[in-house]
Amino acid sequence: MSTLVAVPSAQPGGLEATIDAHFGHCGLYTLVEIDNGEVKNVTTVPSCPHEQGGCMAPVQYLADNNVTALISGGMGMRPLMGFNQVGIKVYHGSGAPSVGVAIEAFLHDSLPVFSQEHTCGGGRG
Repeated sequence: MSTLVAVPSAQPGGLEATIDAHFGHCGLYTLVEIDNGEVKNVTTVPSCPHEQGGCMAPVQYLADNNVTALISGGMGMRPLMGFNQVGIKVYHGSGAPSVGVAIEAFLHDSLPVFSQEHTCGGGRG
């Protein structure tokens, strides 16, 4: 069974891209398809703009793109709850310097599940 992992990324995206610190304000999302523990495909999709309080728009956007897991450095409680509701597992990026490093950690099951203790107030603060 394949997994589609989204990672908020700086331009131009891909495995070498740096991870954007906050999923809701990233340049784009790098989407990594993983099947049987191997990276099968890497693509990018533009980020989904949202206004203050509209943090559920990126949640639905990623769900609509068939994402099943997200690696993020930061997000607020509302989007975390939203991801849980739509069935997208969220993992904390734990300071990984690039998308590829984060994906490697994901493949080795060494990223913590994103929990309430990881949430922030939202926005760019």
